[in-house]
Amino acid sequence: MSASPAAPGSTALDPKVAARLKRDAQGLVPAVAQQYDTGEVLMMGWMDDEALHRTLTTGRCTYWSRSRSEYWVKGDTSGHLQLVKSVALDCDGDTLLVRVDQVGAACHTGDRTCFDAGELPLSAPGAASA
Repeated sequence: MSASPAAPGSTALDPKVAARLKRDAQGLVPAVAQQYDTGEVLMMGWMDDEALHRTLTTGRCTYWSRSRSEYWVKGDTSGHLQLVKSVALDCDGDTLLVRVDQVGAACHTGDRTCFDAGELPLSAPGAASA
């Protein structure tokens, strides 16, 4: 039987913060990690109430792995740490922005960001060319 993320209200997350979150059907919120000083978008992971609580209280990004059904702290096995500088909730309460100091690669492939694989071609009228 696979594990599930923590149920809302079952963790030590501040109830005022928890009340603002709009979670998906699995109790998760997307969390975008951004390099704090350059604005570079590094990766996107999933957080539930417990992962957010751990992130806010430890200063290290904790995510919920949907594929492994467990919590993981970025850098615990790779050494590629995400040191939290700030966390913000968007206006709808359904996405987190985690500003971090990334140590090493952010992507599991070893790339600096998960968005290094290449841009998609734009063909819309008025689209800027690279």
